[in-house]
Amino acid sequence: MGSTTLNLATSPTPQVRPQPKQKPRKSFWGRLGKIMLFLALVPIVWTLIYRFVPIPGTILMVERAFQGKDVRRNPVPLSQISPNLIYSVIASEDAKFCSHDGFDWVAIQSAVKSNQRGRKLRGGSTISQQTAKNVFLWPERSWLRKGMEAGFTVLIETLWPKQRIMEAYLNVAEFGPGIFGAEAGALYHFGKHAKDLTPMQAARLAAILPLPAKWSPTKPSRRVARKANGIVKGARIVRESGLGSCIKIQKKKKKA
Repeated sequence: MGSTTLNLATSPTPQVRPQPKQKPRKSFWGRLGKIMLFLALVPIVWTLIYRFVPIPGTILMVERAFQGKDVRRNPVPLSQISPNLIYSVIASEDAKFCSHDGFDWVAIQSAVKSNQRGRKLRGGSTISQQTAKNVFLWPERSWLRKGMEAGFTVLIETLWPKQRIMEAYLNVAEFGPGIFGAEAGALYHFGKHAKDLTPMQAARLAAILPLPAKWSPTKPSRRVARKANGIVKGARIVRESGLGSCIKIQKKKKKA
């Protein structure tokens, strides 16, 4: 008998195609975290930029323009603003400017008690708080704005020197309807540059800061005149006692 060879044909092994890796879906919390991080970084970056870059404008300036006001503004470095005005705003608005961290807690508590007694609303805002509001926010009062104002106050006190806070404040504060900044205010009201303001002129400009749309430094009411006289005395105390020592004042060179 002849031998027979059994030829077993082997079937090919099926090839398994590798499945593409599925990208993990971004969770709701992951996206929310990124959004929150972005929202937290924006104010910090914004504040850092304004430490070195001139402030182009404010929301209040835009509002005044829409109201039909002729908005005037001439930004200048702090060295071009009279020390008389610097000392005057410290005396009238924030005597503890150089020593506090952005908030005058005693003044805030006093304002709260006064308002609770039903008296006319008064604020306890420091120059730092006013700068935060004027530069980054809107003027209308609300709890949201006050909360954001507190946040920006912490940022500018942390990221800006006091010199820059004062410079920003005096370049965006309103000194008349649509008149923004010390230079524009001095030119509009007195026809001179901010660096040439006398103690009384500086005091009158500081006196109208609470109500610049109603009060005038050139035709002061009895209230404004009385307040300005007090500011002149207060500015002298600020200068002599060192309450404004955080601001570097450049001494005028004597002419040969």
